[in-house]
Amino acid sequence: MSSSHVKASGNTAGTRPKNSIRKVVFASLIGTAIEWYDFFLYGSAAALVFGPLFFPSDEPATGVLLAFGTYAVGFVARPVGGIIFGHYGDRVSRKKMLVISLLMMGAATFAIGLLPTYGTVGLAAPLLLVFCRLLQGFAVGGEWGGAVLMAAEHGDDRHRGFWSSWVQAGVPLGNLLSAIVLWILAAVQSDADFNSWGWRVPFLLSAALVLTGLWVRMSIEESPVFAEAKKLQQAAGKTKAPILEVLRKYPKEVAVAMGMRLAENIAYYVFTIVVITYMVTYQGMRKDAAIAGVLVGSVCQFVLTPLIGALSDKVGRRPLYLIGAAGTGLWGFAFFPLVDTRNDGLIMVAIVVGLVCTTLMYAPQAAFFSELFGTSVRYSGASLGYQLASVFAGGLAPLIAVALLGSVDQKNALGVSIYLAIAAAITFIAALVARETSGSSLRHDRVTQQEPAN
Repeated sequence: MSSSHVKASGNTAGTRPKNSIRKVVFASLIGTAIEWYDFFLYGSAAALVFGPLFFPSDEPATGVLLAFGTYAVGFVARPVGGIIFGHYGDRVSRKKMLVISLLMMGAATFAIGLLPTYGTVGLAAPLLLVFCRLLQGFAVGGEWGGAVLMAAEHGDDRHRGFWSSWVQAGVPLGNLLSAIVLWILAAVQSDADFNSWGWRVPFLLSAALVLTGLWVRMSIEESPVFAEAKKLQQAAGKTKAPILEVLRKYPKEVAVAMGMRLAENIAYYVFTIVVITYMVTYQGMRKDAAIAGVLVGSVCQFVLTPLIGALSDKVGRRPLYLIGAAGTGLWGFAFFPLVDTRNDGLIMVAIVVGLVCTTLMYAPQAAFFSELFGTSVRYSGASLGYQLASVFAGGLAPLIAVALLGSVDQKNALGVSIYLAIAAAITFIAALVARETSGSSLRHDRVTQQEPAN
């Protein structure tokens, strides 16, 4: 790739009215928050109630492990969603794919709120739960790439880290919304009421959120960078599937993205999902106390994400990523001892510091991954690297962590800390291998080998 393809020398997208990029970023933020509200809600419910309701067992940890098995199913579906949505997002429209993914996610989440439990219909209950989880994973697999690219391709080169990070902020915002609803219900209801019907309320509420998100997303314009690339692609007569072009032209970038995703994704789910299971099932603490720590951590992460994204425009993506990976690997050894104190303040410190470390990687990630791939395959490439890693990272993290913890009577938290450290080392190496992309132009493409005129 020539240097003219990398460094920005003026950007058509950068001259768009400021209210245009703000509108696009707001639409991406709201839609992403709603999708991840749905996705995280499942994880929290798996930690709190899905075990006994859908997978009854004499050993509490076994029920939770089975519930997290269905949780992992959603991650298996994410690369498939990323490939299919990425294909049509690179060929047809970024915007249309975002609308479809939001509708699909909303329908699956609402359906979970209506599902009968094992005590009512037996084996059919967990099977229906798995089907809904597959739909969730498929939808969220197509969501991230489209939402990130709409923000990245509308914005200018110098501030891409800042604008794109707002989409990333939608993830902790979604987690925050789900934690708030669950915390309120757990605080005002008895355990019997919450386990009987209260857990359904957050899932059913998602219908109103989805309608709001659709209204916002329908009002934004298509990406101008994509529109230009689509014309070039048609002129060049390119007909190969985008995913095949990614594997042929960008194999290193996919591998690097997967490696960089590993520690951030594993640590995030340990610090927000596994910790709830650890506190409630292994430590016997109250549900509301466990959720409150995640709630505070999500607030901090939501505030920090755009700030760190803006910082990545100044100092680069790689330095922040390296610091975040190293911090995550080290903090894992302090995390569980702090939670073991059963002190609410120290538990919040454990979660907040852990999420700060992951945010140093997650905030610049949207811009970083977008800048790795050419425009005509960017949706497919960014989604593949991001979502494929999620299968082995976030998808398996709760399962592996609970398996490492072992039985309730003989928990092994050190094993989880070592697991985090290994993941952090892999991500650190991947970040070292990656090239710095801060300030680069998105108007480049190895597939067409042409650059549209500014």
